[in-house]
Amino acid sequence: MAAPIGAVIAGHAGEHGMTMRDATSINGSADRTEAATVELLHADVLGSAAEMVREIQDQVPEYASVSEQEAQALRQGVDLALHRYLELVDLHVSRGALGRNGIDWREVYRLVGAEEMRAGRSLEALHAAVRICARVASRRLRAFAERQGLPPNAVSWLAEAIFDNIDEVARASAEGYAQALEEQAGELGRRRRHLLELLVADPPPSERALIAAAAAAHWHLPRRLAVVVVAASGPLAQPPPLAPEILSACDDVEPYLIVPDPEGRAQVRALVNGLAQHHAAVGLPVAPAEAGKSLRWARLALDLVDRGHLPRQPIIWCGDHLATLAVFQDEALLSVLAKRRLAPLAGLREDKRQLLAETLLAWLSFNRNANEVATHLHLHPQTVRHRLRQLTDLFGEQMRDPGLRFELELALRADRSHGPGRPA
Repeated sequence: MAAPIGAVIAGHAGEHGMTMRDATSINGSADRTEAATVELLHADVLGSAAEMVREIQDQVPEYASVSEQEAQALRQGVDLALHRYLELVDLHVSRGALGRNGIDWREVYRLVGAEEMRAGRSLEALHAAVRICARVASRRLRAFAERQGLPPNAVSWLAEAIFDNIDEVARASAEGYAQALEEQAGELGRRRRHLLELLVADPPPSERALIAAAAAAHWHLPRRLAVVVVAASGPLAQPPPLAPEILSACDDVEPYLIVPDPEGRAQVRALVNGLAQHHAAVGLPVAPAEAGKSLRWARLALDLVDRGHLPRQPIIWCGDHLATLAVFQDEALLSVLAKRRLAPLAGLREDKRQLLAETLLAWLSFNRNANEVATHLHLHPQTVRHRLRQLTDLFGEQMRDPGLRFELELALRADRSHGPGRPA
């Protein structure tokens, strides 16, 4: 009842020219209800509006402290229901005559339900208000019948008209409320999708644009966030169950999520539980305007897992693999490095090349300790030393220079899984 109900009724009737389509059937006889009595009933019913509004505000918390405009709308909503009740009474007394106002009441009640949803009140509150109106109407009808000395059959059909009216209000307002809720959810979903796409856009969005998009999507813009990429060959048929503050693009060809405050324990636990049935990579935490970087790192991590550069785990945390991610940021440059530094191995047979490359990488990894290399490779130390002499002959100064040894290790790691870094 957030919008003025009178305006809703007038606009609806004037624009569409609708008549009351639901000629509700009321059992009982109106023969002994005289026209003068019906006129008195009209006055009594319309006079009950103030009492109904007071009881609604006393008994339903959501209407207790409304603005002056909303209180007026509430009164108009009550008046609406009372006028519809009187139309039912007139319809019964006049044996099927159309309602006087030419209004499609069902559609008006749908609009009332939709306005209540947009005003932020619950459907339960609206139905509670409707029930209060019915109780007040029944109480006043009994008092009216006693004053007028109405016979039981007259009171019964008048009471039945109250509940027919109330049922119609409840049903139609619930339909309008549900439709408005669905429309709002769809609009909110579109705004969240726009925000999600804006966050990972290239070039990055301005802070002002992000703040505006987050406000429109009813999403709190965090200090830091991370992008989670889910390994899949297309949109997820069953998106993972995650908290509502996590933005989801699970219908994307390459599904991903945006997770606010990803370093908190509760959020980490939620991610682990929610992604239990999926293989995913969690990008590094960044400021919102840099979400595109986090997305790129997470996708790179999954790619490196597929190529054997990172261990295969249910969830890959990019923060645990910074060196590997840094090395593979520019694979073209890494390929040039590998080709240059591993050139001494290029002329060897493939099997010998692999043995020497494996030994050299282990030697560099274990601080040039031949015994540790032998243990790691399950070889005799003498075999390792023989290979190291061959490597010294091939690489010469590179084996002794710390800077070149570092480049050698990078080249060998890139080459190990036969990725793009392997020299021809």
